[in-house]
Amino acid sequence: MPVDVPTELDALRDMSRGDLLELWSLEEFGALPRKISTPFLARLLAYELQARQHGGLRKRTRSALQAIVANGVPESPAKVATTGTRLVREWNGVRHVVDVTKEGAVYRGKTYRSLSAVAREITGARWSGPRFFGLQRKTG
Repeated sequence: MPVDVPTELDALRDMSRGDLLELWSLEEFGALPRKISTPFLARLLAYELQARQHGGLRKRTRSALQAIVANGVPESPAKVATTGTRLVREWNGVRHVVDVTKEGAVYRGKTYRSLSAVAREITGARWSGPRFFGLQRKTG
């Protein structure tokens, strides 16, 4: 007999921990993580019931998640400001534009030695320039 998922999902909110555990075992979803909280158990059951009815994650998504588990989270390529880069940042409602040149960072016609100096000029506080402009330091 097919489960009416919307009705079942509504019922999960009011179920006791014992009832949730019993439903988990009746549905044969497999082993549960140790020390799982009751609210999380209810959400996990909701996901599993919906996945069973609607097919769950696509194969590509499952493969990507398995690769992350096996290899760790892939690092995104580092963003760096090279000569010719134009950085735009809004701060306190004001749009700030910085051009990166061989000599440094040009902001409002003045050349600064670093992005951190520009960030300090804009904010009045000591900031990491790459962080302020949404960049990462080049690794390696």
